[in-house]
Amino acid sequence: MLCYFLYYEGTFLLPPPIQYNITMMNHHRIYEGAHSIIYRERRHQDKQSVILKVLKTDYPSPEELTCYRQEYNILQYLNKIPGVINAYSLEKYKNTLMICLEDFGGKSLANWLLQHTFTLEQLLTLSIQITDILAQIHQQHIIHKDINPDNIVWNPTSGILKIIDFGISTQFSRETLKLTHPNVLEGTLAYISPEQSGRMNRALDYRTDFYSLGVTLYELFTHHLPFEMTDTMELVHCHIAKSPLSPMERDPNIPPMISKIIMKLLEKMVEARYQNALGIKADLEECLIQIKKHGKIEPFPLGSQDIYDNLEIPQKLYGREAEIEKLVSAFEQVSKGQSQ
Repeated sequence: MLCYFLYYEGTFLLPPPIQYNITMMNHHRIYEGAHSIIYRERRHQDKQSVILKVLKTDYPSPEELTCYRQEYNILQYLNKIPGVINAYSLEKYKNTLMICLEDFGGKSLANWLLQHTFTLEQLLTLSIQITDILAQIHQQHIIHKDINPDNIVWNPTSGILKIIDFGISTQFSRETLKLTHPNVLEGTLAYISPEQSGRMNRALDYRTDFYSLGVTLYELFTHHLPFEMTDTMELVHCHIAKSPLSPMERDPNIPPMISKIIMKLLEKMVEARYQNALGIKADLEECLIQIKKHGKIEPFPLGSQDIYDNLEIPQKLYGREAEIEKLVSAFEQVSKGQSQ
């Protein structure tokens, strides 16, 4: 299928949805999210198995329809990346829309974690694949904003791994977020970065995906989330202010260097994280090489190939130590006066 679209002032403009005569016959539901339902069906014209992502509401709002079109636009833009799910068409379905996606026989890593025990080599191989795809996505100036095991699909027979669900992704290199209630935050709360919570007074850039990747790898290697509370406000507070147990503290069998890579991804301040997905990939590859050669991982300097290729103006103040000291001193004096 050929799809022609235009790029204008940061926005992709698509023609109206087309109809491909895919009828929902089997209704083989494979996943249900907050806003959409995922089915596996067969196309009439070629009997090919496809995945259909259908908006959940019968009468979606204009905003929901816009987001769906935006997801399709991004998938079409990224169709040259093998590690991104391929979108065949955007179609009308009753009073709503559905996206027709490729079916390569995979299941989410979240599903595999419940059914399968991975070796250390397998985990490193998967981590390298995920990071490599993320690097390619970032090179196309896309921020995913919802990296987690549910959005990473893997077929162990073919070895193919793909990233899915670009419903909240953005096409800008940096995005400023507004403070919102935790129940309406974009992204999956257990995986969002501190800045994605909108409570850090910081713009959002590519490195938010690195934090979410860190949470994902933490879960892959330990079978635990860094923060496992269910209260939304407490969870947001932990992402912003608390450090989790390191993976090696959770499981002593996890090599210290792998633990350090994951904890570097989970740094609260973006400047302390990795600055380039290829830098993450290089360190993970070094771990895999050593495991294969020696059965263990010797210490090595992290981030030796972590070169950020975009000019970033720091979002914090420098050279204001004297002024900060005066403010702290004044605050302490006022506090002492009030306590007397």
